[in-house]
Amino acid sequence: MARQWVAAFLCVASVVAPSFAQGPRRIARPTYSSYVQRWHAAVADRSAPVDDSGRTKLALAILNTGERAELTALAAGGGFSPRDLDLASRVLREPSSGNEHPIEPRLLDAIYRIQLHFNAQEIRVISGYRTPRAIAGSHISNHGRGRAMDIVVPGVSDEDVAKFARGMGFMGVGIYPTSGFVHVDVRDRSYFWVDSSGPGRRNRERGILGVIAAQADRDAAARGEKGMPAEIIGDVDAVLGGHAPPALPVQEEDED
Repeated sequence: MARQWVAAFLCVASVVAPSFAQGPRRIARPTYSSYVQRWHAAVADRSAPVDDSGRTKLALAILNTGERAELTALAAGGGFSPRDLDLASRVLREPSSGNEHPIEPRLLDAIYRIQLHFNAQEIRVISGYRTPRAIAGSHISNHGRGRAMDIVVPGVSDEDVAKFARGMGFMGVGIYPTSGFVHVDVRDRSYFWVDSSGPGRRNRERGILGVIAAQADRDAAARGEKGMPAEIIGDVDAVLGGHAPPALPVQEEDED
């Protein structure tokens, strides 16, 4: 899986601290694993924000930009105003280009359900929208449709987050044990996978739990829920308004 955000996030210059007594001393660059540990660590004595009625807000902390958004749910299970949907699109933009895309409301509802289930202080976002490349016949991932986020729930293991998300129905759920996050998207039919590739490496996706995925969709359908339409797009350049984005360093061939 190509992850431009990882390269950007870890592009930290080595710091050299001058010492007149001992000469220059190089301070070690933080390791990737140290970032992962920091992402997963909950902040002591912090709880999720609430609105005037006491209902929990959806709190999104964007790790690549340091921005934060608190969205007010219109009902117990989610639902957000047009103003909050616009705010979500802005903070979940692609950091490298500044490109924005409308975020699918059902995705925000799903992320909100995850936050509520774990009583999490916030949802930390590794990646939201990513601009598709305008190449004929290329695959457009759900990140390029505003239907996906790569997330961390502070204080909760990725395995537990993935297990809960798999039960919601009509979901794409990918766990990345080496890179340290969970991919969550909304789609027409559930698909679960694990990818052990490291940051910036070619994906090593392996589909898992097909029987559980099918059952989750049946259960969701019985509750009256529906999956997202497949949304087949043939002409990427037309979708982008005739303005192709700048070529990314590595072509995205990641999860749906």
